[in-house]
Amino acid sequence: MAIIHATDQNFDENIKEGLVLVDFWAPWCGPCKMIAPVLEELDGEIDGKANIVKVDVDDNQETAGKYGIMSIPTLVLFKDGEIVDKVVGFKPKEALAELISKHA
Repeated sequence: MAIIHATDQNFDENIKEGLVLVDFWAPWCGPCKMIAPVLEELDGEIDGKANIVKVDVDDNQETAGKYGIMSIPTLVLFKDGEIVDKVVGFKPKEALAELISKHA
């Protein structure tokens, strides 16, 4: 499944079903650039266990504000629209895979 780039307008639609890992990021953020290829790799390996959604906090401040995003990257795991886990900062692929498996 391809990584989805969500906006304030379609965010709720993208998290309402199943397990969704949301990456709150910005183009100017160094650690965000580091985690992007990790998420691409992870997306190819999780075999439909979860979807990955990216939200640019600069362009989608309403959604970032709604979830209290203060630092980026912040990765929030949603299950059927509810927050089940959250990690802040760069994490290796193994840690993110484990996070998803824990809630799958």
